[in-house]
Amino acid sequence: MKKRNYYFDNAKFILIFLVVFGHLLRAFIEDNEIFFALYKAIYTFHMPAFILISGFFAKGFNEKGYIWKIAKRLILPYIFFQIIYSVFYYYLFQKPALTIDPFNPHWSLWFLVSMFFWNLLLIPFTKIRPAISLPIAFAIGLLVGYLDWVSNYLSLSRTFVFFPLFLAGYYMKKEYFYALFTIRMRLLAAASLLLVFAGFYFYPDMQYQWLLGSKPYAAMGVASIWAMFKRLGIYALSFIMVMSFFAFVPRKQYFFTTLGTNTLYVYLLHGFFVRVFRESDIASYFDRTERIILLAGISLIIVLGLSSKLITSFTQPLIELRASRTRKLFNRLSGGLKLNQ
Repeated sequence: MKKRNYYFDNAKFILIFLVVFGHLLRAFIEDNEIFFALYKAIYTFHMPAFILISGFFAKGFNEKGYIWKIAKRLILPYIFFQIIYSVFYYYLFQKPALTIDPFNPHWSLWFLVSMFFWNLLLIPFTKIRPAISLPIAFAIGLLVGYLDWVSNYLSLSRTFVFFPLFLAGYYMKKEYFYALFTIRMRLLAAASLLLVFAGFYFYPDMQYQWLLGSKPYAAMGVASIWAMFKRLGIYALSFIMVMSFFAFVPRKQYFFTTLGTNTLYVYLLHGFFVRVFRESDIASYFDRTERIILLAGISLIIVLGLSSKLITSFTQPLIELRASRTRKLFNRLSGGLKLNQ
């Protein structure tokens, strides 16, 4: 049996923690400059890093049955959770009518749709040499911002904007990551992380929407030729921050390492907690800077809870469309009941 690479499992666990933490921070960015700077710094790399790792592990896309496999893994859970979140929002926000739109992904569900399209895009793009396919992918990501109709519909904007990162991940080798582990690279990485945070703190005017990749340039008020160069700068910043993050990911096995295999569970389920948190009165307690540790603690508890064996066993049929973990849990429970009889 092939040994798992702890490095990538650790990276995924840390990234999913940052996803949850970033979503909790979102409630306070209008009123707290430190939270806002941290929020933008996190958004320069947490999803780009996830996307790059996803591309790195998509090397089997041309195997027989792969497209059906990812459709089953991504599109079916997307449909289920699109319906579930529609009902959830209907009651949470007391909407006048229940609307289910399969073509406009709710909140974080865009990632499932875009992931499916990224895998499809590998088919034509990998037939071209990387020296040509990567510049083409970046050019599309830059130019698509001028099309006002490319937005959240079918997650088209994010699909094209973030595809260069997915494609770059596909072309990467393990050695590229391992080259970051030198003292010199880590010093550069630490300096980059600190400088970017400081830059966002002292120069807070940049719209965070530029980091989301979900809107056309006109929606962000800049539809001139300079908009393309601004997005190019975001690309450069994201790559620097992504590599800076990977320079500090631990390589050994820790208590959280195996939980890095359950990030999809956390990603799909944490929205229920985050949305309720944002709407609750308790959220106002965390708006002070010194309470950021508590906010990080809540994020960690959510991640540990949703990636636990208990939660993944109960939700596996809905998320993975299989029940191996569920059967093991019920067999264990039924075995325990028999022993107690």
